Amino acid sequence: MNQGNNEASSDALPALLATSTPPRKRRKLSGRAFYESLGSPKMILAPMVDQSEFAWRLLSRSFMTNESSKNLLAYTPMLHSRLFTETTKFRDHHFQPTRAGLKSPYKDEEIPAVSDLYLDGNPSIDRPLFVQFCANSPDELLEAAKYVQPFCDAVDLNLGCPQGIARRGNYGAFLQEDWNLVYSLINRLHQDLDIPVTAKMRILETNERTLEYAKVIVSAGASIITVHGRQRDQKGHKTGLADWSVLRYLRENLPSDTVIFANGNILRYQDIDRCLKETGADGVMSAEGNLYDPTIFAKPPDVGDDGREYWRGRDGKGGYRMDAVFRRYMDIIYKYVLEKPSPERNPLFLSSDAPGRNTVQPQQILINESVDEQPPRKKQKRANKQTKPTSPNLLSMQAHLFHLLRPLVSKHTDVRDALARSRAGDILAFEKVLQMVEKAVQKGLIEYDLDPAKFEIASELNAVTEEQKVEDESKDESSLATVRQCKRPWWVCQPYVRPLPKEALQNGSLTLSKKEKQKLFDGGTILKDGDTGLQRKGLSEREEVDEADGVPHAEIPKQSMVCG
Repeated sequence: MNQGNNEASSDALPALLATSTPPRKRRKLSGRAFYESLGSPKMILAPMVDQSEFAWRLLSRSFMTNESSKNLLAYTPMLHSRLFTETTKFRDHHFQPTRAGLKSPYKDEEIPAVSDLYLDGNPSIDRPLFVQFCANSPDELLEAAKYVQPFCDAVDLNLGCPQGIARRGNYGAFLQEDWNLVYSLINRLHQDLDIPVTAKMRILETNERTLEYAKVIVSAGASIITVHGRQRDQKGHKTGLADWSVLRYLRENLPSDTVIFANGNILRYQDIDRCLKETGADGVMSAEGNLYDPTIFAKPPDVGDDGREYWRGRDGKGGYRMDAVFRRYMDIIYKYVLEKPSPERNPLFLSSDAPGRNTVQPQQILINESVDEQPPRKKQKRANKQTKPTSPNLLSMQAHLFHLLRPLVSKHTDVRDALARSRAGDILAFEKVLQMVEKAVQKGLIEYDLDPAKFEIASELNAVTEEQKVEDESKDESSLATVRQCKRPWWVCQPYVRPLPKEALQNGSLTLSKKEKQKLFDGGTILKDGDTGLQRKGLSEREEVDEADGVPHAEIPKQSMVCG
């Protein structure tokens, strides 16, 4: 890992196997002793469907120092336990700890050779790591967990996924009516697995009910519980704010040695410490905040140490540049996934550089030409179909970049269109998008120097009445305060601030019945179970690959959805 205020090159990324040792059977710890054996991490990268894969985890770690990166615990994307045990292709396409794949679980005395270690759970660069499964059968969950236990530090049970597919499949947050089954799932792993089991849950309708549910999970043997401070029906446009007071209540009423991770409302680095103080949790998990800004866990550099990757405005506010993060992401894909050198690149542009400086490398120009001169669309589609990649790291790239570049592509529609045309495995197409992003950022930096006020938050956002300040402080009536805190120029990584349900209702993006409206304005939640609040047409590339392999996509939550 390397400090984010110095521009990174692919050579600065850690070697894949340089310090790896074969995984060995460890003495099983539990509870706080287990947590402390990991270094008591305070920052947690959440499990996200097809979006917390190896390359993204490594990108998130890469902006931290070597020392602080050890304070980051990461989760894999949620995996379906039954499909994981039934289908070799599903395992190969979603979890890649060895080059040979996972044909069968390793026996007690077996350990993989160092030379066979690959990406997921690699001891040199991808630890600590928890693997998350959804399940409703203790036998299936144990069988799936035995495949991954040599390559992770714990197995996590998803009890928080609120999607309709989880209701139909009877897993995730829809197990919270069956506490006996929840106990059996966790206790089976606690008794029969070589590594600890943990669980991620949502809050219930009352503090007292949530506490009783948490006690069941802990008594079953969960070494750590992650608590998402939203109820099951808070999702989509009706997500609203997580309730940290419930997490504080759990902290004060569960045994003091219970390890609790808090999840919800983490949009920027400063929120992590605030959440730790307000909830009393041991660690803080970020999901959607990390998707839009993978540098969220990195402490901003000191003033004067910004370098080329970090931008700071005249008001002192700043963030990591999108072109810098995009470059690092590409370098990780080249080095670890494609296992070939990155193209040589010029340093990122600074407005203090010599006038007329050209940031495009000669070989990059050739890349542009080769992309522009591709064969007609029909032939290209046929070729892509024949060579469609199955690596989860390649299949997730487009979705990640739409999150990362959201403010930029809303302004530069040519970048949006080029990214939309980029297909998994077409690295030249993504290189072209990177060049377009670098040029756009260069233009934005020059424009900022000419007229900084043009990029500052609109005056109507800064003109706050005393009444609005009271509303903003309550954090449940308006998202304007959060926008004021988080808004940056479009070339800087920044969180996406969702309108609160009342605001979504007012601006027409949310439609409710009279009964639902009344419940919303009375302070309740209003989404029916099984309604995601979002509609998406077609399949992602990840889902297309699964479908081609005979894996029914209807059983798996949608890509980019944060499950629980």
